[in-house]
Amino acid sequence: MPHSASVQLWNKSFILCLANNLFLFVFYFAQTTILPIYILQDLHGSLAQAGLAMTLFMASSIAVRPFSGLIIEKFGRKKTFFVSEFLFCLFSIAYIFADNLEVLLWLRFLHGIWFSILTTVTVPIANEFIPDSRRGEGMGYFVMSVNLGIVLGPLIGLSLIQPLSYAVVATILAAIVCLGFVFCFLIPVQTETSTMQKMQKKQLYIHDFVEKKALPVSIMAMMVSFAYASIMSFISTYSASKNLLAYASLFFIVFAISMMSLRPLTGKIYDRKGPSYVIYPALALFAVGLILLSQINSLIGFMLAAIFIGMGFGSVQPCLQTLAIQCAAPQRIGHATSTFFTFYDLGIAFGSILLGILITAQGYSMSYILCAVLVLLSLLFYKFFVVKIA
Repeated sequence: MPHSASVQLWNKSFILCLANNLFLFVFYFAQTTILPIYILQDLHGSLAQAGLAMTLFMASSIAVRPFSGLIIEKFGRKKTFFVSEFLFCLFSIAYIFADNLEVLLWLRFLHGIWFSILTTVTVPIANEFIPDSRRGEGMGYFVMSVNLGIVLGPLIGLSLIQPLSYAVVATILAAIVCLGFVFCFLIPVQTETSTMQKMQKKQLYIHDFVEKKALPVSIMAMMVSFAYASIMSFISTYSASKNLLAYASLFFIVFAISMMSLRPLTGKIYDRKGPSYVIYPALALFAVGLILLSQINSLIGFMLAAIFIGMGFGSVQPCLQTLAIQCAAPQRIGHATSTFFTFYDLGIAFGSILLGILITAQGYSMSYILCAVLVLLSLLFYKFFVVKIA
């Protein structure tokens, strides 16, 4: 009997999947936060080199993402899960010994590869343990484990790096990831029938890399993540321009609380009423939050924008991810996940680059307004191209 046949959402296997994913993202966001400090202070690198360490990780992750579904199909979820988790842990431990810049940059590039494969395969595995009738709610909680990592990772990293050396902090973070790897042995991942013979063909087609049924949702996710890049990449510099830099960390805390507060409700609405009942209001809230942000002059306005953006973006992201998975046949969930994340990551990457240029030319306010317009356009895109498959 398939795992998803169970009516209970909070089963042991699902909880272990959440814990494993949480520890993975706590490590990722903690390292992302403290690495620039380590590069600048301990390795005497430049800001450009600190930026390169971030870019290399993202570049290898995005480059490998389209192949992740193919890898999962060829080797099976179980083997892909264990091997990618093991290698991710191995590279996580390597940070302890990365005492020169060249080694660290190579480490970042190689680590991004396994991060890409691992974060793709964890989605269909968690999906195995979510009841069909509670798919939206379950995936909402799974994405919440990432959101908790966004908050806890920087908090843990910045708290530890002040009294401790980088090597000690890297050891603690590696231990957290390795504990997540222990959980893998307790998750009863189904062993699939081998697809190796099917994969021996010499020619590869677009179908081998992309789940076509998930393309409309993935394109929409790229539009939404492009707009979200304005928050992720530029909120600290924008807050500094408004003399609110001291409250930038508070913005993310309010953002995360708002994001998580609606998660149980939106998941249930998704399952009972359908995705449109969540996506339309969520996109409207996200757009309102961006418009508010473009006009802020006070702390109250800054926090109000965080609430609207948290509720909007925090609700729409897991809905789109769930919808991408539901578009695909069960054996194609890995491909649907890799397609979704490829477009989502591209939205973040292009958003960070193009919005940086736009901010330089037109300023923050105009850039945030244009992001709000893009979110509203994604709403129209959903109505005309995605809703037919929802």
